[in-house]
Amino acid sequence: MQSAKINRRGVLGLFGSSGAAALPGCTTIPEANAAVRFAHGVASGDPAPDGALLWTRASVEEAGAGDVPLRWFVVSGAAGSPTASGTALARTAADHTVKVEVDGLEPGREYRYYFTGPDGTRSPEGRFRTLPVGATDNVVLAVASCQLYPGGYFNAYAHMAQSERLDAVLMLGDYIYEYGADGYGADIGQRLNRLPDPLHETVTLEDYRRRHAQVKSDPDMQAAHARAAFICVWDDHEVTNDGWIGGAENHQPESEGDWEQRKAAAMQAYFEWMPIRDPKPGRAASEIYRSFEFGDLLTLAMLETRLLVRDKQLEFAGDPSDANAYARLLTALSDEKRELIGSRQRDWLRETLRTSTEAGKPWQIVANQVVMAKVSGPQLRRQMGEARYAQMLAQLPSGYEGRLRDAQLAYEAGVPFNLDAWDGYPGARKRLYEAFGASASKPIVLAGDSHAGWANNLFDDAGELVALELGCTAITSPSYGSLLPGIGRYIEAANEEVAYCNQDKKGYTLLTLTPAEAKADFITVDTVLDRKFDAEVDASFVALAGDEFANWRRAGEA
Repeated sequence: MQSAKINRRGVLGLFGSSGAAALPGCTTIPEANAAVRFAHGVASGDPAPDGALLWTRASVEEAGAGDVPLRWFVVSGAAGSPTASGTALARTAADHTVKVEVDGLEPGREYRYYFTGPDGTRSPEGRFRTLPVGATDNVVLAVASCQLYPGGYFNAYAHMAQSERLDAVLMLGDYIYEYGADGYGADIGQRLNRLPDPLHETVTLEDYRRRHAQVKSDPDMQAAHARAAFICVWDDHEVTNDGWIGGAENHQPESEGDWEQRKAAAMQAYFEWMPIRDPKPGRAASEIYRSFEFGDLLTLAMLETRLLVRDKQLEFAGDPSDANAYARLLTALSDEKRELIGSRQRDWLRETLRTSTEAGKPWQIVANQVVMAKVSGPQLRRQMGEARYAQMLAQLPSGYEGRLRDAQLAYEAGVPFNLDAWDGYPGARKRLYEAFGASASKPIVLAGDSHAGWANNLFDDAGELVALELGCTAITSPSYGSLLPGIGRYIEAANEEVAYCNQDKKGYTLLTLTPAEAKADFITVDTVLDRKFDAEVDASFVALAGDEFANWRRAGEA
């Protein structure tokens, strides 16, 4: 494995500033000498063959400043006159954010872009690549998820920003977290002076806006956004932990108000602050599932598994020593009516995949938020032996020993590893696998949420391989490996579908596709507690297209 030391000056060197002509003719601009900054950088998203969506925010010093007119410019190649330009309004009602849908560009080309304010201030510069059309030799995608701001530095994004080739970044959710200064990851945030803003849990529109603003103030986050277009979906923490259609584990109506109002506020802030196209007229705000075509090589389908139709997660209730309590849970789990994506989204996905396979595209990618594989929890007492298991329990921080013992009882009774993932909705997963078969597709599934790296082989109930799966680890968010280093090896050993599970390290996944093969590189960083870091490829897996499609194999193995 090769290690790469990061030159942070090079990352920040993506940004620049210079003067530009002021925009005349607008009556809502601040005073001529008003300071307009681009403190949150620039971003692009949802690329198309002829353009992309461009995003920025105008930071205006004056209290009560009105709408701010901006100019935007798109440049082809390393230098030259703008290929496209126009005006846009950073509206007060949208927290002074602005999104521009650029079209009329050429497919399969890299473009640069920037904004200017009415006072001549120029934004940082960003890059995006339009989607290819026709014959496509390769596509390179970065896959990221779970970036708890107090959880550490965004070193994975610093590394990603220096990628020589990057067609798009797939952000699979948990872009922000809702917790306050005494919540998840607060101990690390205190050490690094990265406590959340606001300090309390996010509930209102202003809360969510401030939390998004904090994440986008990070220089490594800005560098990654400037490097390539992001294709985003949310998961639960963009609202609150373990959300479903009617509520969330971390939403208490008696103290935090109406769930629908909180969800609406969170979604509004998300659409304001993220480089994602707004829902089409007639569609609900939560219907963010959509697809992208990368020439004749692949179709990317982005799913929504959280707010649209998801039934409430099952959870254990009762005495951990009561076998009947586990039996009741497993009976409830067998209810095939429970939904995760719903029939409308599933029908859309089936037709999207079918159209792709009928066009002869070798790859279909299905990006969703949660792990799809069947994953049993590791039975550590049996796998490790009584002596090592007892030693591990004794080394856990205060309060965790009992929780781990209870989890082991549940796993021994047959309760899956994660009831918030597809394992908590086996009937919905079965219907999804049937949709894969009806479309004649064996896709690669992408998953976030778990804070772990995964390479999984997905089988239906008949034992047939129906898809492959890649789970990206977290950018910063703590995982089980933080408490139990090496636990991923026990998860691998306990599960037929799991070829690789790294619960210990942070980073992202780089997926490179050609007509012949797909290669996944699990890139990890050695620390998120210091801005100086090393990055390496922890593992690489390869899958072959077409008739050679089979289980993941480690790169270099026969």
